Amino acid sequence: MKLKLWAVASVVAAASVGVAQAQNTQQGKLSNDVLRIGVLTDVSGVYADISGKGAVEAVKMAVEDFGGSMFGKPIEVVFADHQNKADVGAAKAREWYDGGVDLINDLANSGVALAVAGVAKEKKRHAIVNNASNVGVTNAQCSPYTVHYAYDAYSLAHGTGKAIAEAGGDTWFFLTVDFAFGIGLEQQVGDVVRANKGRVVGAARHPLGTTDFSSYVLQAQASKAKIVGLASTGNDTINAIKAANEFGITKNQKLAALLLWIQDVHALGLPTAQGLQLTNAWYWDMNDESRAFAKRFQQRVGGQMPNMAHAGDYSSTMHYLKAVQAAGTDDPDAVSAKMREMPISDMFTKAGKIREDGRMVHDMYLWEVKSPAESKGPWDYLKPVKTIPADQAFMPLAQSSCYLVKK
Repeated sequence: MKLKLWAVASVVAAASVGVAQAQNTQQGKLSNDVLRIGVLTDVSGVYADISGKGAVEAVKMAVEDFGGSMFGKPIEVVFADHQNKADVGAAKAREWYDGGVDLINDLANSGVALAVAGVAKEKKRHAIVNNASNVGVTNAQCSPYTVHYAYDAYSLAHGTGKAIAEAGGDTWFFLTVDFAFGIGLEQQVGDVVRANKGRVVGAARHPLGTTDFSSYVLQAQASKAKIVGLASTGNDTINAIKAANEFGITKNQKLAALLLWIQDVHALGLPTAQGLQLTNAWYWDMNDESRAFAKRFQQRVGGQMPNMAHAGDYSSTMHYLKAVQAAGTDDPDAVSAKMREMPISDMFTKAGKIREDGRMVHDMYLWEVKSPAESKGPWDYLKPVKTIPADQAFMPLAQSSCYLVKK
C-alpha cells in the first residue's frame, strides 16, 4: 500500500544555537552523511489531535535545541501518516529503516507500535513509543532497540483504575475500542479491580472511530455497574462521554476515562468533563520548565497546549541525540547501551531511567479535571491529586516476559 510522505525537513541550527552546534561537531562518526529521525503518527485520523503534527513539531524542537547537527552532519526529520493501520505502519518502518532512518518516534496506536517494534527488532534500528499503551512493547516485542517512554496501560491502570477501585468503585463495565490498545487497557484495569476485591461485570467492544455510541452506552447502563470504564482515547472517548451524558447514565453510574488527554478535556469543555480523574505523566502547568516548553510549543502549532506524549516526543528525541553524541557513533548497539546507561533529567522528568526491557520508568501523576469555577483561563484544566512513584507506576521487572530481563 502506498503511503503518502507528508514532509521532509532538514533542521539546520540557527546562529543563536552556534554554541550547541559547535559542541555537536566533536569527534564522532555517522554511518551515513545524515542522522535521520522519522515521526510515524496519526496525521488524519481519530488520534490526530493528540499526536499528529504536534508530535512532529515536538521532535523538531528537540533537534533544533540540540543544535541541528551531529558530528558536523545534518539531522533530518521526516514524518508520515500510518492511518492507524498496523500493516501500513510496519511497511513504512521497513521502508524508512532500509532508506537510512535511524530512529522512529511517537507511534500513536498500539497496533502500529507493536508492529513497528517487531520491525525495529528485525532491522536492529531504534524505535521509541510515546503515544501507545500496550505493555507488549516491553514484553513480547521487547528488544535492545525499542523504548516505551511516556506511559503504558499498566501505569494507567495503577493510577486511575486503582484510585477509583480503592474509593469504592467495585463493579465495572467497560466500553472498549476493539484493538490492541483498548483490549490491553481493559485487561490491565480489570486485573487491578479484581486485586481490590471488585468485579468486572461485562464489556462492549466498539470499532475505532465510532461516532454512534448509543447501543454501547445502553449496554453499560443495563449492567448497573458502579463504574463505566472507557478503554479508549481521543475522539472515541469524547464521543462515549457525550453519549453517556445524553443518555443520563452519569446520574447513577460514574465514568472512568482511562486515557484522557488535555485535548479531550478541551474538546468536551469543563462543564462536561469536570470531576473526571486521569493519569498522565506530564502536564503543561506543572512548573516553570513545563510552562516554558508549552509556550514555545503553543506558538508553533497554532494555540493548543502540548500533552504528555508531545513532551515525551521531545524528551526522548533529545535523550537519543545525547546518547549518539556520548557514544560517538550512531551504531544502534552502542547507542542502546548509552540510552540505558544515561539518566534522564529534563522538563519531562527529573529521575528517568530506561530499564533493560526498554521501559523508561518515571513518576506518574493522578489528576482531576477542574470545575469551570476553578479554572483561571484557557487550558487551565487539571489539578493534582497524587504522585505515583516510578517504582509503583510501571510493571515490575519480576513480572516481565522480556527475554532481556535476567531473573
